[in-house]
Amino acid sequence: MRAAVYRRFGPPHVVQVADVALPPVGPGEVLIEARASTVSSADRRARSRDVPPGLWIPSALTLGVLRPRRPVLGMDVAGVVAAVGSDVTRFAPGDEVVAMLGSRFGGHAEYVVVPESGAVTTKPSTMGFEDAVTLVFGGITARGYLGQVDVHPGTTVLVNGAAGAVGTAVVQLARYAGAHVTAVCSVRNIDMVTALGADRVIDYASADFLAEKAAYDVVVDCVGNASFPRSRHLLAPGGALLLVVSDLRGVLSAGWYTRRSGHPVITTPGPWRVEDLAHLVALAESGDYRPVHDRTFDLSDVAAAHRHVDAGKRANVILRISDGGPRRHDHAEPASAALRAASGSHPERLNR
Repeated sequence: MRAAVYRRFGPPHVVQVADVALPPVGPGEVLIEARASTVSSADRRARSRDVPPGLWIPSALTLGVLRPRRPVLGMDVAGVVAAVGSDVTRFAPGDEVVAMLGSRFGGHAEYVVVPESGAVTTKPSTMGFEDAVTLVFGGITARGYLGQVDVHPGTTVLVNGAAGAVGTAVVQLARYAGAHVTAVCSVRNIDMVTALGADRVIDYASADFLAEKAAYDVVVDCVGNASFPRSRHLLAPGGALLLVVSDLRGVLSAGWYTRRSGHPVITTPGPWRVEDLAHLVALAESGDYRPVHDRTFDLSDVAAAHRHVDAGKRANVILRISDGGPRRHDHAEPASAALRAASGSHPERLNR
């Protein structure tokens, strides 16, 4: 299969399209023929090893030390089930699905394997693959953070970095819950975040949101410049700080600040849950969650997609893996062999 591969850390050009082996499929796993993924800020950080201060050593456990441990990036995928393992009961070949891969990566390839027990569910019937994949990385991350605090009608929420993949998802989910949302972004993104549900927008270039006199029930920092000491004064009594981006000091001190101040400081979205992804799909099908695109790139232009992300993207940068058309002839036989191996004694599960 074709995949976007990087064999060393560095600038965008280290990512190149190459032929790689199809992934093996275990009894409890699902093989997805990918149609779309995103090039996220997490992919950029992994590729360049540009991680927050203090997190170089912890990140090396996931990303690798001298060279990438997982040479195919991509934390999310939308596609069609090509084959299932013998123990799989939730999916069948031909199902259209979305999945969060997380630190397993692998979404920037023509095929990807996910465990049936993971965050994988049927994609919205109202969306194509490129729209559907925008729900995954930003949406499930936002849902994971917001699910740890009480957001209800009248809750005041400030979102720093509201124009990113996670930020646009936070704005929409908070607005759906009835919150009053203040968004922090650049002037060029004001119309976008307002259309997504922000009640008020602060242009960070002309006003410092940290100088605000207002107090918020929830502050969500998707940028990494609103640590607890810098933003504590923005929190209402019992208000929570959700640090989507944080350095090592912020991560290690979160528990101490929570206990001493009475303000929950949360630095992780928790495990990726299929329930959260299914909730996003339901919202999308009802029209309560909108896909937000920046630009779309073909797999062959993956380095250009990374350059665009490096330059400062907004919302979701889509990587079109396939349009669902015929495969190249030189990959037909290996793919067929892999599907036969994946299905084992269950040839009726092949998507021929």
